[in-house]
Amino acid sequence: MMIAARKPKDIPGKLIAVEGLDGSGKSTQIYLVKRWLEMQDMKVFFTEWNSSALVKKVTKRGKKEQLLTPTTFSLIHCTDFADRFERQVWPLLRAGFIVLADRYMYTAFARDVVRGCSHSWVKNLYSFAVEPDITFFFKVPLETALERILSGRPQLKYFEAGMDLGLSPDPYESFRLFQRRIHEQYESMEETYRFHVIDATGTVEEQQQEVREIVKAQIDLPRFKKRAREAMA
Repeated sequence: MMIAARKPKDIPGKLIAVEGLDGSGKSTQIYLVKRWLEMQDMKVFFTEWNSSALVKKVTKRGKKEQLLTPTTFSLIHCTDFADRFERQVWPLLRAGFIVLADRYMYTAFARDVVRGCSHSWVKNLYSFAVEPDITFFFKVPLETALERILSGRPQLKYFEAGMDLGLSPDPYESFRLFQRRIHEQYESMEETYRFHVIDATGTVEEQQQEVREIVKAQIDLPRFKKRAREAMA
């Protein structure tokens, strides 16, 4: 199995990524990490999945008109990722920032494979990316994640529900089946990519405390403190 390249030792920055099912609480936790580091005047940058302006319009149109095949879906998301990696992630790692990623390439490894793309093909697409210094996997029982998402969604979108896979004509049942398969893919990656598994059934405060302890143990945070001149800029 192909594994992402290790970040060269002479790169001063650190990369922290969060992964997990929709409804696992990962976005809340990485936001809290961001605020925690910012409050300490750390050099920190945040990036999130599927947010590149380069392909935003194409992605939106493709989803709206249901034009995306599993291969084009995978290629568009990889293009988005590559653009952000080249323009944001890699330069800021080289500049000595702590980069926080709300989902990383492992999202593609899970979702694209579930949609029918081969493991080796997807992993090869992302072979340019470096492995995060820390990857948190917020693990939550499937039914808990589904309840959190479905209770707040009056209507599921076509691709969000995995309707393109033909799993079920009912969007909610399709979503359940789709998320179950993604969950299985994440579990298969835990050891290979050295995920730090966080019990996402705990309170927000309990999870955040555990995350912070791991970050403090593995990253020399004082080294990322802004200099006085940078803080005033």
